[in-house]
Amino acid sequence: MLNFKQINNVTGWVVFAIATLVYILTVEQTASFWDPGEFIAVSYKLQVPHPPGAPFMLLVYRMFSFLAMGDPLQVAYWMNIGSAVFSGFTILFLFWSITLFGKRLFKIEEGQENKGQTIALIGAGLVGSLVYTFTDSFWFSAVEAEVYAMSSFFTAIVIWAFLKWDVIKDPREENKWMIFIAYLVGLSIGVHLLNLVTLPALALIYYFKKYQNPSIKGAFIAMFLGGVALIIINNLIIPGLPSLAGSMEIFFVNSLGLPFGSGIVVFIALFLATVYYAYRYSRKKELAILNTALLSLIFILIGYSSYALIVIRANQDPIINENAPKDIVSYVSYLKREQYGYRPLLHGQYFTAKLVDQVEGDPVYMKGKDKYEIVDYSLVNTYDPTKTTILPRVYSTQESHKRIYRQKLGLREGEDPTFGDNLYFMFSHQLGHMYWRYFLWNFSGRESDFSDAPWMGITDAISTDYPEYITENKGHNNYLMLPLLLGIVGLFFQAKVDPKSFYVNLMLFLMMGVVLVLYLNSPPVEPRERDYIYVGSFYAFAIWVGMGVLAIAHLIAKANKNLATAGIIATLLTLPIVGLMAGENWNDHNRRGRYFSVDSARNFLASCAPNAILFTGGDNDTFPLWYVQEVEGFRTDVRVIVLSYFDTDWYVEQMTKQADESAPLPFSLSPERYQKGTNDVLYVTEREGLNAISVKEYLKLLDGGSPLLKMETGGKSVVNMVPSRNLILEVDSAAVANQNIIPEEFIELFVPQMNLQVKGQYVTKGTLMLIDLITSNNWDRPIYFNNTSLATIGINIDEHVVMEGLTYRLLPIRKPEFIREELVNAELAYKNFKENFAFRGMDNPDAYLDEEYRRFASNHRSALNSIVIALLDQDKIEKAAELLNYGLEVMPNEAIPYDLSSGQSVPLFFEVGEDEKAMDIIDKVSKKSLDMIEFYQTQNRDYDREMMISIEMVKYFIPLLEERGYQEKAQELKLRMSSLLGEEESSGGSLLDRR
Repeated sequence: MLNFKQINNVTGWVVFAIATLVYILTVEQTASFWDPGEFIAVSYKLQVPHPPGAPFMLLVYRMFSFLAMGDPLQVAYWMNIGSAVFSGFTILFLFWSITLFGKRLFKIEEGQENKGQTIALIGAGLVGSLVYTFTDSFWFSAVEAEVYAMSSFFTAIVIWAFLKWDVIKDPREENKWMIFIAYLVGLSIGVHLLNLVTLPALALIYYFKKYQNPSIKGAFIAMFLGGVALIIINNLIIPGLPSLAGSMEIFFVNSLGLPFGSGIVVFIALFLATVYYAYRYSRKKELAILNTALLSLIFILIGYSSYALIVIRANQDPIINENAPKDIVSYVSYLKREQYGYRPLLHGQYFTAKLVDQVEGDPVYMKGKDKYEIVDYSLVNTYDPTKTTILPRVYSTQESHKRIYRQKLGLREGEDPTFGDNLYFMFSHQLGHMYWRYFLWNFSGRESDFSDAPWMGITDAISTDYPEYITENKGHNNYLMLPLLLGIVGLFFQAKVDPKSFYVNLMLFLMMGVVLVLYLNSPPVEPRERDYIYVGSFYAFAIWVGMGVLAIAHLIAKANKNLATAGIIATLLTLPIVGLMAGENWNDHNRRGRYFSVDSARNFLASCAPNAILFTGGDNDTFPLWYVQEVEGFRTDVRVIVLSYFDTDWYVEQMTKQADESAPLPFSLSPERYQKGTNDVLYVTEREGLNAISVKEYLKLLDGGSPLLKMETGGKSVVNMVPSRNLILEVDSAAVANQNIIPEEFIELFVPQMNLQVKGQYVTKGTLMLIDLITSNNWDRPIYFNNTSLATIGINIDEHVVMEGLTYRLLPIRKPEFIREELVNAELAYKNFKENFAFRGMDNPDAYLDEEYRRFASNHRSALNSIVIALLDQDKIEKAAELLNYGLEVMPNEAIPYDLSSGQSVPLFFEVGEDEKAMDIIDKVSKKSLDMIEFYQTQNRDYDREMMISIEMVKYFIPLLEERGYQEKAQELKLRMSSLLGEEESSGGSLLDRR
């Protein structure tokens, strides 16, 4: 007969197989939106990702790419399979951790489990681990190539290893397991730092085992020491050792005149010698604790050594080489994530605090020809001390963030927040909206996949009359609070029967949830939902779900006196919760049939002429482009430039090198003029009598270090300035004629001069380099912008760009003032859209196309509208009708619900004589809009962007219908709007009219 150990092992592997199969069946088939595009690209060619990097993940996922058997189109799929496998292992170790916690709860010695205990424990592990298998946030990360799947695996195996260590009696075996755990922690550093957050909780396991009479004081001391271990690893080992090596390197090179690398060699030798002699001393004196600690440190460093990959590969100058951490100075900056700025944690300013002083801090070094040169100083800001506080939560200096703070706190302009406001924001937004809402998404239910969607409970399912647009949303998932209630039962049961284990799991839950929230100190708005950050906390709650099964079994056993039967009944009663979660979540986690994350990237590149330069604005605009170029090899002639990176010297320097088929970019400024600390910001002075300046002459003066451009800032430093915001570019007419770049329809709009007018009060380095590139390029290579970059660049060139599909080409023309719409190269844009764009899966109503897909579809629909308007202006009605119908064919409402851009296409359908299709859009969009307005009103919800768009859409349709003679429909919309919003608010023109 099988014993508990055998059953436990076999069942664990069965659970692993179930979870892994689920994730493989639902895995993304290509690169997802957001970071996976970058991680797949850098793993495939072992390049350098954004700080602080994930080198061990890159090495492992590179091996998964081998399974593609040389087919680059399969690389992303196999790397996603890697996440599925690691996620399956996470579930395996969760199962084993639940059974270990259960054995502690029953106080069962190893090998002493009876039949009833075995059944109850296996049932608890089965339900708890499978509930977590199907949770919203973990499943999301399990099917894409991101760091969180592998990070969860390391978190799970470390927790399991500590629980295994706890039951070991032999001190020698204990030490082996401790060293093994240290090695896992070291490896996990090369993936993600979430693993370190578990250390204070795991220190409790050590304390409860080593001290027979634990106390509250002792427990707090243990957690404190665990926190010290976290700080040692996170602050001293990871960035601290390289920082110390960097200081020694600078001293040896700059002060002693020794060659580069000498300080690092000496530091490594001294460090290794110190560790070696300390290890020998511990052996000689038989100091077991010191010996184990030193061995643990060594194995952490062995695991951490995967970071050598970052420096090695950075020095090979790969195409993706973020921050270019080639030497010890840049490597330390990379590890410390200095490019992301500073968030106050324990003390700092309110958002209304004025900057009263700014002083130079530590020097910033850069490797020079024969020494490390000081190129800049860090700035230390001092704010009005009357407007600072402990635990600052409302701190951001961004104007958009300030507006949101005021809105959320009900503050008037000029009114200062109080400490009470500060705490209110922390509890309501950071903890409430950005954590507890996510927690309840996973164990209670989620209203939809729309931004800021609330959680759902039993009462929501019973009493809330949800509109169709919510109930038909695949992200509308309600678990009737059953996983939550089962976990709460397990929480109280464990707290009562096994308080030591309860405190351990409580610390895991809090450290990877609430404490992490406080540490991250998130701003008032994020570019996307961040629930995937807190999966470790949800993992801990899944352990309580397993304990809930034991609680039910224990309660039944009290009645029938048979734990075996009780265990079976408890498992059968709770296992349907797993089925409920699987059924509710399958359709919005099944990513099969989705390709538009890659196709949209291809469409951007396909919108560009050969050998083009394309500016993008941010992560989601860029990472899919990197993927299709670096992995699939598509349009590698196009040089993609991330606008935000253009503010850095390392990125500009990379642009001066060949990248695949893209030649180096031309710049007139020499490297010392854009190195770090030089020309980071140039202030616009608007000198009297100087209305404009030649951009070429200005760049010459700047490159020559002319004193005419110098100005003092507060008497503390001298910087360069821009003497006029009007920078005039003389257009080389001969070059333009030879290139034949202006479409025939726009030849009359040619201008011999272009004003690269500065938008604000200063020019950043990125804007300066953009100006330099436009000037030095001299129309040799086509320069394009996507929507995001065009909206955020520091110069005003809107009247000089022509839309050619999804991108805007810079041309030496000027849009006439009487033209409201953007200029469109109609024939080329039409050809790109019809012949060169891909829309795989966008017509499949069964595929789950989430908000990112819908957003990019809306961008494509908007671009289509612009092309149609241009075609209509040229009286090409047939082509306009054909393109409009093509848009409905590749992006139908059944797969991608009509949106704002669809609503704006209504007058275009009317103009081409497709009244029936125009009315269909009006019917569907107005129904959704009016349903949303009614729902928000009945639920007393605050107006958000979607609500405002809904109101504007209906107001937009009413005059259109009246103009086209559909009086009855117009009157119907008017009456319902009036009944919902009142006469005054429902009337008035819409802001959405494009034509």
